Amino acid sequence: MVFRKKGFQLDTQKRNFYIIMFTNFLVAGSTTMIMPFLSLYIESLGSFSDEYVQRWSGLVFGVTFVAALFMSPVWGRIADKYGFKPILIINGFGIATSIFLMGTADSVLGLFMIRLFMGVVTGFIPTSLAFVSSQTSKETAGKTLGTLQMGSVSGTLFGPVLGGLMADAFGFTYTFLITATIIGIAALFVVFGLKEIRKPKRKDAHVYARSTVIQGILHHRLLLNVMIITALIQIGNFSIQPLLSLYVAELTEGTAQVAFLAGVTFSATGVGNLLFARLWGRLGDSVGYEKILGLLLLLAFLFIIPQAFVTELWQLIVLRLFFGVAVGGMIPTTTALMRREAPIDIQGEVMGYNTSFRFLGNIVGPMFGGIVSGFIGISSVFVVTGSLFVFAFVFLWYTKKQPDQDFEDVLLEQELKHS
Repeated sequence: MVFRKKGFQLDTQKRNFYIIMFTNFLVAGSTTMIMPFLSLYIESLGSFSDEYVQRWSGLVFGVTFVAALFMSPVWGRIADKYGFKPILIINGFGIATSIFLMGTADSVLGLFMIRLFMGVVTGFIPTSLAFVSSQTSKETAGKTLGTLQMGSVSGTLFGPVLGGLMADAFGFTYTFLITATIIGIAALFVVFGLKEIRKPKRKDAHVYARSTVIQGILHHRLLLNVMIITALIQIGNFSIQPLLSLYVAELTEGTAQVAFLAGVTFSATGVGNLLFARLWGRLGDSVGYEKILGLLLLLAFLFIIPQAFVTELWQLIVLRLFFGVAVGGMIPTTTALMRREAPIDIQGEVMGYNTSFRFLGNIVGPMFGGIVSGFIGISSVFVVTGSLFVFAFVFLWYTKKQPDQDFEDVLLEQELKHS
C-alpha cells in the first residue's frame, strides 16, 4: 500500500506539473498578446501628444502591480492555510474578466482603473511557481522551476507576435476578447484537472504570526537582499517594455505593420529565455544559486546597453535575444533560493513577499522608463536601467560575503524579541 500511495503521488505530481506548465503557456501567451499594442491602444482613445502617450503607457502598464504588491503576501498566507489551487482559480478568472473589461474602455482613465483592479487578482504565474516549488525537493528545485518556466516563456514567445497580428487584422477590442477567453479556458483546466497534494502539518509545526515573518525577512540578510535584487531585476527588465513598440516604430519609420514587428521584437527575448531557462536552473542546483544569479546579472548588463545604440530593427532583435538568455534564469534561480531558505509551513507567504518585490519592480520600472524617455528619449532608458543590473550584482556580491544565517533561527529570535 505504501508503494502504491507513493506511485499515486508521483503520477499526480507529474500531471499537476504538466497542467501548470500548459496553463502558464496559455496565461503568459494571452497576457503578452496585449503588450505590443498597449501604447498604440492608448493612442486610439483620443488625440494625445507623444509625451502624454509615453507617460500614460508607463502608468497604465505599471498600475496593475500596485494592488498586486499588497495582495501577494495575503494570497501566499491564504495558500499556506487552504492550498494554492483556490488562489490559482481566483487569479485565472479574475485576470480573464479584467482583460475583457479592458476592451470596453472608452478613456485612458477608465483603462487605468481597470488595470488597477486587475492587480488584485494578478499573480497566476508566481502562484503556480510557488505551487510546484512546494512539491519539489530542494536539490532539484532549480531544474524543475527552470523547466516549468519554459511553459510561460513559450507563451511569451508566441503571444506578442499573435497579438500584434490580431491587432492589425481584427482591431484591439476583439484581441482583448480572445485573450480573456483563452485565460478563462486555462482557469477551467485548473478547476477540473489540478489535484493539489497537501502535505500534512507536523504536530510540532510552529505557527508564525505575520509580523514575525516580516521581521524575520527584514533580519535575514540573504532573503531580504535577494528580494531587493528581484525588484531591481524587474525595474531593469520592465522599464522599456511599454515603450518598446514606440522604439520599434522609430526604427521602422514608414512601415505599416508596427504592431507585428513590435511583437517579433518582444518574442526575441522569449526565444533566448526558452533556450536557456532549464540550463540555468540545473547549473544553480549544482554550483549554487547565488553564483548563477551573479553571472546572469552581468550578462544582462552586457546585452542591454548596446540596445540604446542600434540603427536597424534586426540589431535590436538580436540583442533582445541575448538579453533573454540572461534574464531567463533569474526567476527560477531566485524562486529556488527562496525554496531552499524558507520553512515549508510558511513558504507560500515568503514567496508572496518575494512576488511583492517583483511587483514593486513592475510598478517602478514602467513609470521610471516613461519619465526617463519623456526627458531624454527612449534609447536612454536602456543605458539608465542597464546600470541597475550592475548595482544588483554588487549588492549580491556584498551579501555573499556576510556570515550565513538559518531562517528558522532568525524567526524564533524575532518571536522571542517581540513576545
